[in-house]
Amino acid sequence: MPEAVLDPPDDAARDLYRAILGEGGRIRVGEIRPEDEAAVKQLTDLGLLVLRAADGVYSAMNPRAVSERIGTELREEGARLITRAALLPRMLDDLTQAYDAVPRRYPERSPGVEYVAGMLQIRHRIAQVQNDHPSEALAMQPGGARPSALMDDGLEQSRRHLARGGTLRTIYEVSARLDPATVAFAARSTELGAAIRVLPVSFTRLMIFGRAVAVIPAASDHGSAAFVEDPAVVDFLVRDFELHWRQAEGVNWAALAVGGAEPTIHEQVGRLLAQGLTQRAIASRLGLSERTVAGHIARLRELYDAETLFQLGWQMRGSRTGDGESGG
Repeated sequence: MPEAVLDPPDDAARDLYRAILGEGGRIRVGEIRPEDEAAVKQLTDLGLLVLRAADGVYSAMNPRAVSERIGTELREEGARLITRAALLPRMLDDLTQAYDAVPRRYPERSPGVEYVAGMLQIRHRIAQVQNDHPSEALAMQPGGARPSALMDDGLEQSRRHLARGGTLRTIYEVSARLDPATVAFAARSTELGAAIRVLPVSFTRLMIFGRAVAVIPAASDHGSAAFVEDPAVVDFLVRDFELHWRQAEGVNWAALAVGGAEPTIHEQVGRLLAQGLTQRAIASRLGLSERTVAGHIARLRELYDAETLFQLGWQMRGSRTGDGESGG
C-alpha cells in the first residue's frame, strides 16, 4: 500500500478538487496547469482522481468510496503488522537463546553487579546497555570528552540515542572549556540535542542508562568497570548525579567552538532578565540551577538598587534601550 495514502490532500489539492467538481467532475489532461501538477498527483495517489487514458480525462471520484477503500487497506495492513509483531519473538527465539547462553567473560562477584575488564569489552557492553535502555543517558566525564580517536563514534552513538527520542545529559569539569577537542565535541553534541554542563569540583566517572544500569570504574586506571543493576544503588547514584547537575553551570559551547567570546553567566542572566524571562525560564535556558540564577539576580538587584524582580527587569530594559539596544 503506498505510503502517500496516509497523507490527506493539502489546501491546493482540495481547491483543485472542488474546482473540478464545479466543471462537472472532469478535467482534460491538457487543461492541467504546471502549478497544479503536484495537486493532481496527490489526488491521484489518494484515488480522488482517476485518469481515463482513452479519453485523456481525469474523473473525480466519490470521497466516501475512497475513504472506505483506504480504511479497509489500513485495517488489513494493521492486521498484518499485528500478526508479524506477534510472530517476531518466535522468529528471533533461537537468536535470543544464543545471546542468553553466552557466558559472561567476567562473572558477577556480587548480586546485581557485573564486572567487565578491557576498554574494548567495556565499550561493547556499554553499547548493549544503551540499546536496552534508550530512554535516558546520564554521564559524568572528568576532564571532558573521551579520547579524540573515539569522538566521532561517540557523536554517532549520541545521534542514534537522541534520534530514538532519548535524552542525554553530561557533566564535564570546568577545565573542559579550555580543551579545543572537547569544546568541538560538546558543540556538535549540543547541536544534536544533548545537554552538557561543567562543574567546578572534582568527581568520579559515572554513566547511568534508563535509571536502571549504572557504570562506574572498578579500577584506578579505568581498565575495568562495574555494571550495577541493584535498584537501591542505582537510585542513589541517580540522586547524586541530579545534585551535581543542579550545581553545574551551562556553557555556550557553540560560541567557544568558533573562538567567540562567550558572555559571562552574569551577563547572560542580565540579558535574559532584561528580555522579561522569569528566574525559572532563565535557569532552563542557560542550563543552570535556579539557586545559581537567584544568586546572580540578587547581585543585579544590588547593582540596580531594585526592590522587586519586576522593577529590576524594567530598569534593565530601560538601561539597555538607552545604550542603543533594542527594547524588544
